[in-house]
Amino acid sequence: MRMQLSLVWEMRPQAMIFRPESLEGGTWPAGKQISRGRAACGIFVLLLLMLGSAKTVAAQNDVMGELQFEGKTKVERDSGVWIDGNYVGYLKELNGSKKIMLLPGEHQVIVRQSGYVDFVQKVVVEPGEKRLVVVSLHLAPSATVPEVTATLKLKIKPERAAVFLDGKFVGHVGDFGGAFKSMKISPGKHRVRVELPAYQTFETEVNLLANQESEIKTQLVKGSIEQNTPLIKKPDDKPQQKPQQK
Repeated sequence: MRMQLSLVWEMRPQAMIFRPESLEGGTWPAGKQISRGRAACGIFVLLLLMLGSAKTVAAQNDVMGELQFEGKTKVERDSGVWIDGNYVGYLKELNGSKKIMLLPGEHQVIVRQSGYVDFVQKVVVEPGEKRLVVVSLHLAPSATVPEVTATLKLKIKPERAAVFLDGKFVGHVGDFGGAFKSMKISPGKHRVRVELPAYQTFETEVNLLANQESEIKTQLVKGSIEQNTPLIKKPDDKPQQKPQQK
């Protein structure tokens, strides 16, 4: 009975811990050989699973193509991007977890900034390849800045949501919030709409006096992309007044 207890005590640690200094006569005890074989088999299976996972990711990249963006100035990097009529975010954030992966074929890219002519380009995406779109915006001839202004600040989450003033895209929330950022608009009544795919649209009206300061504070509620308005899906191409950023 003592020998059996002794054998059980010795085999339990040896089944999990492999120490070369415990070799007896240059060979592993039988229990260790079995445990080492099982461990090696387990590692081999794990490597096969990892390799299979890597191949799956590679296969996904081989099917889709990636669209990358480069903006020459802060104006371009803070501009809104629409692909095939759908708003996807502002230019400088479209990388990493927000990188744009598209099915192969032709796609239309529109980059918009208040007071600038839309950048429009058709691109052909190839499977497994990256395509760089270099964006350069030019001031719209009809863009004007109001002589008398009121100040509107936005404290809205998520900050990447698109902002529309009287139906015109003027930027994303992050452009108009924080200690040194705001929107300079003409006094009077204005409709403010904030949208982001998969969130419910927020809309409100402000009526500001000359030199008055106001702030809109809210958080968008999760919803469905089907709840978004045509502003998010197909921007208005008409010339717009340029709000002055502070």
